Amino acid sequence: MDKGLKILVIRFSSMGDIIYTTPIVRCLKQQLPGAQIHFLTKPAFKYIYDNNPYVDELHLLKGSLSDTIDEIRAGQFDYIIDLHNNLRTALIKLKTGIKSSTYKKQTVRKWLSLKLRLKLVPPTHLVERYMQTVSFLGVKNDGLPIDYYIKANHTLQQLLPPSHQQNYVAFIIGATHFTKRMPNSKIISICRQINHPVVLLGGNDVKANADEIEAALGPQVYNACGKTSLDESVFLVSKAKKVIGFDTGLTHIAEAFNVPIASIWGGTVPELLGVQPYQVKDAQVIGVELPCRPCSKFGLEKCPLGHFKCMNEIPEQEVATFANNL
Repeated sequence: MDKGLKILVIRFSSMGDIIYTTPIVRCLKQQLPGAQIHFLTKPAFKYIYDNNPYVDELHLLKGSLSDTIDEIRAGQFDYIIDLHNNLRTALIKLKTGIKSSTYKKQTVRKWLSLKLRLKLVPPTHLVERYMQTVSFLGVKNDGLPIDYYIKANHTLQQLLPPSHQQNYVAFIIGATHFTKRMPNSKIISICRQINHPVVLLGGNDVKANADEIEAALGPQVYNACGKTSLDESVFLVSKAKKVIGFDTGLTHIAEAFNVPIASIWGGTVPELLGVQPYQVKDAQVIGVELPCRPCSKFGLEKCPLGHFKCMNEIPEQEVATFANNL
């Protein structure tokens, strides 16, 4: 392969989808001698590639798409690797005229799989799907985990009380949509069966939930929701003995540190999107087989049938046994 290629990789959102682009960027940089690898994303997701040694320059989507296109034209790239495949990336490729390779979303197959409850999409991980986009360059998957680089030198002593600084279980209780999150009563019941300190992680959107869980469980639980920055939360995940989490970005970021993970799924399923835990030695994907599941690709604000069995019937003992086996 020619040396010195200048390549722009594009993925605008979301957190989990961008996290899974990191092996592709790493393989491009390491396997193409002299290549310059640039990455374009939304400003909100800049933090995912901060400090990443495999990116020569990080570009942020501007308010005007035409301004972004002008910047890309000026960059004189040899290739665009489009890992998003939407209208904006189509316009970028059309207007710049740069040679490109585009991720195949299998939109129709996913829609039919969801509506007809058929398994029409192979359970291939998203990383492998992305990797097909760069295979024309002779780039192959190195089989290593995703990359995430913590930004600051945090310590457990700064972030946790003494009672929770050793052998703690990180329980990530946040997720964007209701059908991805477990009810508080269920979380409380599981935590009561865990024999180790539990640290609750999530943003301000689940702080009220965490307050209720903490009030029910007392000193066994430390509530870090809304108290720690994302970078601090990632650090706490990286130092945990076990991680329990739902289909949310922080759970996916945890995969970068090869911490044992119990990944719990409600109304969504990992096979459809290809986002089951990637290159984690000790990972369990936990979900309930139901005729109504999955009810959506990305989650809903309420259970369409009202019973929410996909979360209410999660086997508590399975989760607790995972957490207790340190």
